[in-house]
Amino acid sequence: MKLLNDLFSTDYGLMSISGIIFMLGMGVFFVRFFIRKMNEDAPRVIK
Repeated sequence: MKLLNDLFSTDYGLMSISGIIFMLGMGVFFVRFFIRKMNEDAPRVIK
């Protein structure tokens, strides 16, 4: 319980949460970006 209290109530805990959320969001963005680019390139490579 102390761990969750420190995570959500201290400045270093909130910075940790924001860093984790940022990294997960960046990962989702890059996966979607790369999949979209691969699907755009596929018809050109096949021909």
